Amino acid sequence: MSGNAARVQAIHQITNREVMAPKPSERLEEMWAENVFNLSKMQASLPKAVFKSIKNTIVTGEKLDPSVADAVATAMRDWAMAKGALYYAHVFYPMTNLTAEKHDGFISVQGDGSVISEFSGKVLVQGEPDGSSFPNGGIRDTFEARGYTGWDVTSPAYIMETDNGATLCIPTVFVSWTGEALDKKVPLLRSIAAMDKAARKVLTLLGNTEVAHVNSSCGAEQEYFLIDANFASQRPDLLLAGRTLFGKAPAKGQEFDDHYFGAIPERVQVFMQDVEETLYKLGIPAKTRHNEVAPGQFEIAPFFEAANVASDHQQLIMTILKHTAKKHGFMCLLHEKPFAGINGSGKHVNWSVGNSTQGNLLDPGDSPHDNAQFLVFCGAVIRGVHKYGPLMRAAIATASNDHRLGANEAPPAIMSVYLGSQLEEVFEQIKTGTVTESKQKGVMDLGVDVLPHLTKDAGDRNRTSPFAFTGNRFEFRAVGSNQSVSGPLIVLNTMLADSLDWMGNRLETELAKGLDLNTAIITILKEVMETHGAVVFGGNGYSEEWHQIAAERGLANLRTTADALPTLKEEYIEDLFKKTGVLTPVELESRFEVYAEQYILSIEVEAKLVISMAKTMIYPAAVEYLSKLASTIASLGELGVEFEKESAKTIANLTNSMIATTTKLSDALAKHDFVSTEDKMQYCAQTLRPLMDEVRQYADALEGNIADSFWPLPTYQEMLFIK
Repeated sequence: MSGNAARVQAIHQITNREVMAPKPSERLEEMWAENVFNLSKMQASLPKAVFKSIKNTIVTGEKLDPSVADAVATAMRDWAMAKGALYYAHVFYPMTNLTAEKHDGFISVQGDGSVISEFSGKVLVQGEPDGSSFPNGGIRDTFEARGYTGWDVTSPAYIMETDNGATLCIPTVFVSWTGEALDKKVPLLRSIAAMDKAARKVLTLLGNTEVAHVNSSCGAEQEYFLIDANFASQRPDLLLAGRTLFGKAPAKGQEFDDHYFGAIPERVQVFMQDVEETLYKLGIPAKTRHNEVAPGQFEIAPFFEAANVASDHQQLIMTILKHTAKKHGFMCLLHEKPFAGINGSGKHVNWSVGNSTQGNLLDPGDSPHDNAQFLVFCGAVIRGVHKYGPLMRAAIATASNDHRLGANEAPPAIMSVYLGSQLEEVFEQIKTGTVTESKQKGVMDLGVDVLPHLTKDAGDRNRTSPFAFTGNRFEFRAVGSNQSVSGPLIVLNTMLADSLDWMGNRLETELAKGLDLNTAIITILKEVMETHGAVVFGGNGYSEEWHQIAAERGLANLRTTADALPTLKEEYIEDLFKKTGVLTPVELESRFEVYAEQYILSIEVEAKLVISMAKTMIYPAAVEYLSKLASTIASLGELGVEFEKESAKTIANLTNSMIATTTKLSDALAKHDFVSTEDKMQYCAQTLRPLMDEVRQYADALEGNIADSFWPLPTYQEMLFIK
């Protein structure tokens, strides 16, 4: 079937598709966490002493007592098998942003040929996948294969239900035989421990006598695109790269702002309900759903959870979005920029810290100028972003996110902090050495008696800031939609641990001089603002003026992943992770190597696709249409010949230019003599990417000049607007 015939057939199938009827919903209370082996299920099935031990580990961070593992394993197996599970899987998160799992059966064959179900504490606690088949950045040689998974008791086990059956899934860490972290969970747990230690010291110095375990929390807003699978199957670029490498902008895009928060299409809403019910059964608190700005773009946002659990749940959300989309005839695109010319997708990571005794430590209250505890923690964040802004940029650096950062839809690649007018005034007062007042909330009278008076917050929001304070948390807006949130959380927790450690030491020094606590706090915060206040910016982050101001303030503008990732090799970054115990120098180096390799491979795969699609799909279509034009010109005689000739000339020139540039790209891709990994990354960014864009420029112009019936690829108009 020709490309155009396949497009026509796809449109017919989509427009005549019956919308899948939504499943009858259970009561929320009945379905909530029904597939999770949580504390309530543990309490019902475990001996009292075992449950108490497990609960202490989960709630307070106490060391796990290995003697309880057998009892937990038996209870977990019985619960899982009662729900139809015959297999279990140790689930872990390698350095690829993906989820990995190894499935094993509960089956145990006896000497007489019979079988029993078996699941021991030893098997629960430790598994052994291949440690060399995942990216490890040189930690292990390929022939050295041993790696281990270890049970993470703080993240609950769950049942994953599919049409093919149920599997007990156990969240685990993943480490090498030599003990290095090969995953994203181990460093995340270490970063939480480092932040907890530093935060407790500061809270004690602030006069708190009872200080519970301090944890970070996360709520990640996930943006994504849905296109019909009939179209996706005809696009090699979507299948292999997750984004369109070719595609002319349609006459209408997002300029009417008619998609954002609009009525959710019926078929999409049924999909969303299916996703949400699956999430609720897994105890994942999906809170918000809506249309996003671009046509075909949507968002799901969960409620806040503890960072480690939130990170695991975020991975599950991405998996479930993709799997559920297939059931409904969609492809779910999590790439940051699947379509040129319209908004891409991010994952806004809302981050805060707190505990059960002092509450949310980033909640300013009604009078932030009087809230010393908040000012200290907020000041620590400001210092951290200023010192480690390049590290924050490196944590969100991927080939796909480079398409989004810096565009007029997403925060710039320059890391800055937005505080809002209320807090900016407070910290400006701190610079002078005295804090006397803070702007209060107001009331908005809408001038209509039947409408209520609305509370007006003391500060506005800023959507152009990469790291914005939004009332009682910071929102890291620059994270990519396709990323694991673990990397950004590791960086935020670690830089906060460093800043709180510094603040704790400074507080001890000032108090030892005889200063009272409030004076000591103001002295330290004044120093923070004088040294690090340059990172605070409340203006338009999209403006060219900000780029100039940022350069004058000494803030880094790392525009590409090739610019950002070498930050991981900086000595001060190595010192940060080594001092906090979050990553050893070997583990940090491995991450640079893995992320750099992922970047290079992504660009190379896209370059190969551009060459293949240009030569085997677009070029033949252009030649076929030129042949048709030649026949038309010959049959028309003088009538209309000039128009046809000009059209043929334009298409021929564009085709020749496309093929010539494709040849350049092919030759450039063959280059292998690179001095270093950094050199190769820069080559990808500065040579391959521009050549790919140039090929696309000619191909997209051809799409606008070739009759639609000859074009081999589903168009933007079809993919974005036919649902």
